[in-house]
Amino acid sequence: MELIADIFLVAGALGAGFYCYILSRRLSRFTDLETGVGGAVAVLSVQVDDLTRALEAAQATAGASGDSLENLTDRAESVAKRLELMVASMHDLPPAAQPAPEVKSPLGPIFRRHDSAGASQ
Repeated sequence: MELIADIFLVAGALGAGFYCYILSRRLSRFTDLETGVGGAVAVLSVQVDDLTRALEAAQATAGASGDSLENLTDRAESVAKRLELMVASMHDLPPAAQPAPEVKSPLGPIFRRHDSAGASQ
C-alpha cells in the first residue's frame, strides 16, 4: 500500500513539475519586451510621454491665446465706450435738412437734346 502511495506521490510531483515548466515558458513569452505584454506596456509608456508633451504644448498655446483674447476684449470695450459717447453726442446735433422730393412726370422720363452751345432745343 505504501508503494502505491509513493508512486502516486512521485507522479503528482512529476505532474506539478511539468505544469511549472509549461507555466514558466508561457510567462516568459507573456512578459517578452518585443511581442508580449511587456512590449505593449513599453509602447503605452512612450505614448503617454508623447501625450504629456502634447498636452503641455496645448496648455501653453491656450494660455497665450487667452492672454491675446483678453487684450482684444479690453480694446473692444474701450472702443465701445468711445462709440457710445459719439452716439450720445449725435443727439445734440440739429436734424439734417430734408431733401426736396423729386417730381416725377406721369409720362415717364423726359429727354432733351443739348447743342454745343449748351442751349436746349
